[in-house]
Amino acid sequence: MKVAVLTGGGDCPGLNAVIRAVVRRATEHGFEMMGLRDGWKGLLEDNHFRLTRETTSGILHRGGTILGTSRVNPFKVENGLEKVKRAVERNGIHAIIAIGGEGTLSAATRMSQEGLRIVGVPKTIDNDLNGTDFTFGFDTAVTIATDAIDRLHSTAESHKRVIVCEVMGRHVGWIATYAGIAGGADVILVPEIPADLKKVAEHIQRRNASGRTFSIVVVAEGTLVKASPDQDEHLITSGALDEAGRPRLGGVGSIVAQQIEQRTGFETRVSVLGHIQRGGVPTAHDRVLATRFGVHACDMVARGEFGQMAALRGNDIVSVDLALATKELKRVPEEFFKVAQVFFG
Repeated sequence: MKVAVLTGGGDCPGLNAVIRAVVRRATEHGFEMMGLRDGWKGLLEDNHFRLTRETTSGILHRGGTILGTSRVNPFKVENGLEKVKRAVERNGIHAIIAIGGEGTLSAATRMSQEGLRIVGVPKTIDNDLNGTDFTFGFDTAVTIATDAIDRLHSTAESHKRVIVCEVMGRHVGWIATYAGIAGGADVILVPEIPADLKKVAEHIQRRNASGRTFSIVVVAEGTLVKASPDQDEHLITSGALDEAGRPRLGGVGSIVAQQIEQRTGFETRVSVLGHIQRGGVPTAHDRVLATRFGVHACDMVARGEFGQMAALRGNDIVSVDLALATKELKRVPEEFFKVAQVFFG
């Protein structure tokens, strides 16, 4: 049985750990493993190579993905689905293990409905996929962001400044909320709740009046803000589009910093973490979770559980419907965010 594996969408710490686990488990099942280069593009362009224990040795701790990745969606390519089907038949591929986030798994869901044998593995630092309690990569991103906030605290306190830390999170504020709580942020702004910068400024002024002469504001990149008083809340973008045709986000931290400085008179700086959150070695937690997902995904293929995704429920790895994962985004619940609000109102 020949099984192909791909990584799609944004890269993420732990991808190589999944690939390694899939290949190791495949050896026990007697599968031949094929690596598709650059996500779905590997099928569209017939670009692949054989995966073995030797080619996946020593990659557990490495960031990125040895397969490469892209945001190419076969359903947005002319005759994309037919090209994929022909490539599957031509190469004798029995099943595909798709490791990805919302975009990759949405395409996987549609292909499964078209009759292709596919299983999914949930990957995203944003932790916004339904059906699983956590995705791998999230813990690493939160750890990196928390470390940055810890470092910003000391310089903010020394210079009596407000520092805005912009973290990733296009649609949801999981990274901002977790890192903000863990790092002791004084304000946390997330996409789930449009930012009221007037209230933010008033909170910072109250802190200053009580003797706390510095503040840390954590803002997710997809938070809705008013760039000027006469505008409605909206996303802050660079004006360009990414590979998937979505607006490329960027600049919300600068807008928040400008508004705070204008409203309070306090010196305010901004630090944008950006792709630092995606890079580097995965945490021990993400290495273990990714490994468990990889083993389970290979077992799903062996059991014929196609159209399913590996998921974490409590401390168990289970199989859930792929369509459930991409039906809607998993947002930060109001009750959870209220825990953060205890510390900044």
